[in-house]
Amino acid sequence: MNLKHLVYTTTGLALIISLVSCQSKETSTQNNVPEVATIKVQQQHGLSTSTYAATIEGTRNIEIRPQTSGYLSKIHVDEGAYVQKGQSLFQIDDRPYTEQYNTAKAAVSVAEATIKNLKIDLDRKVELAEKNIVSDLQVSQATVSLEGARASLEQARAAMNAAKINLDFCLVKAPVSGYIGRILFRIGSLVNASSVEPLTLLTDIDHVYSYFSMSEADFVNYQEKKKENKGIDSVSLILSNGTTYEQTGVIDAITGQFDKNTASISIRAIFNNPEKKLRAGNTGRIQMTQILNDVLIVPIKATVAIQDKIFVYKVDKDSKVKQSLIKVSGKTTENYYVSEGLSNEDIIITAGLGMLRDGMLVKAKN
Repeated sequence: MNLKHLVYTTTGLALIISLVSCQSKETSTQNNVPEVATIKVQQQHGLSTSTYAATIEGTRNIEIRPQTSGYLSKIHVDEGAYVQKGQSLFQIDDRPYTEQYNTAKAAVSVAEATIKNLKIDLDRKVELAEKNIVSDLQVSQATVSLEGARASLEQARAAMNAAKINLDFCLVKAPVSGYIGRILFRIGSLVNASSVEPLTLLTDIDHVYSYFSMSEADFVNYQEKKKENKGIDSVSLILSNGTTYEQTGVIDAITGQFDKNTASISIRAIFNNPEKKLRAGNTGRIQMTQILNDVLIVPIKATVAIQDKIFVYKVDKDSKVKQSLIKVSGKTTENYYVSEGLSNEDIIITAGLGMLRDGMLVKAKN
């Protein structure tokens, strides 16, 4: 009996030790499975915002150049002044051109007097020819002389008009309303139409253009979304101090081809500028915003960028990690809007992405 009891006791202890050992191994395995933070992807409405660096120019930037040569005698405006169309800007010494005009005007008077004299001569010869005192040839010669004098008068008048135009060019006026830029010449400077530098730059900023560039991928997305949403041409302007300009702009021009060096296309938006807050040379950022319906929203921190591709780590039904490529249709500062690669209710990992591997067993934690 004692021997049999000893055998039973030993067998029972062995079974208990084996059971405890298995439980310990299972517990150890469970303890080694990492716990990861996850979220469940949901379809929602979102706002996609894209920003692009922009430069601002007036709708008309006009170089003010002299159309005649001479010394600058007066400057009627100051740098930065707002001028009206037709306002006097610069005065070039007009004394030589005044004398040229006076000479041309006198030549017209001489030509007119010559015509009067030849007309009197012609009338007299016609009268004498009727009495057969002079020949018809002399009448014809007098007629031709009068016609030549009339042509000379037209020539003199053309020269006088040209001299008057040159004289008027001595007073340089504003072709449009706008702001005066830097004035590069001073009183006494010799200026002419072939000068390399203009007298100044006149900028019309009642409306302003904002120029920005868009990548090829963004432009393709823009074209696709434009077919669905006609309001996508509306843009906002973020000023250099971070505030949003109160006027909304509209895209009104796109260049015909991409820049081969930057793989981007240049776009122009126009803004009203009633209070003249914007000036040529300002910088800012164009912001394009659109409403997205029923999109999957994924935190940017839950993604990994590898070259030009974006991935997320999903947790499947067996609690295993699966790396998935996603296609992004838009983004905010914190989220991506995903159009491909995920489904509604998918579970994705949001932290510790650098330690994850495909097929890795994890414990999901919401």
